[in-house]
Amino acid sequence: MRKEFVFHLYNVEHDNFIRLLERCPVDLRKVAPNGFNTSLYWHLGHVLRITEFHVFGLSQQPLTLPENYTELFHYGTSAKGWTDEQLAEHPEWDYMISQLKEQREYMYKTLKDRLDEPVPENFKKGENFGELILTTAAHLSNHNGVVAAMLQVLQQK
Repeated sequence: MRKEFVFHLYNVEHDNFIRLLERCPVDLRKVAPNGFNTSLYWHLGHVLRITEFHVFGLSQQPLTLPENYTELFHYGTSAKGWTDEQLAEHPEWDYMISQLKEQREYMYKTLKDRLDEPVPENFKKGENFGELILTTAAHLSNHNGVVAAMLQVLQQK
């Protein structure tokens, strides 16, 4: 598997995600717009958590994110129901953006020469690190579409 292709695809989606998030006004980051059950803040945390889960968790590699990210952002979670007190204790937006950027660098640094290395059987059916990274690029692509739609709704207010 060509690392140039895998990381190009991932980087395009990653960069698009960050560009979309940068368009969100600060006061709307934690708002779940009508028709959505999550906020842009949740999408940021979710992509961060699921990227780690898809690439490192499914391959039984060490995880680096705080444990509470699973409770807040994993599959099946939602921003609905978070109390103001809980929101005050959540990680800061800019901190999570920096984690997302660091995660990309860490992924490249640790896996660039291991893309064809087999990984344990997993629900994504990825057979190696390269395929797990490609599932993450597809996941990012999906969230890019949702985030773009959310931004349109939020900016109509």
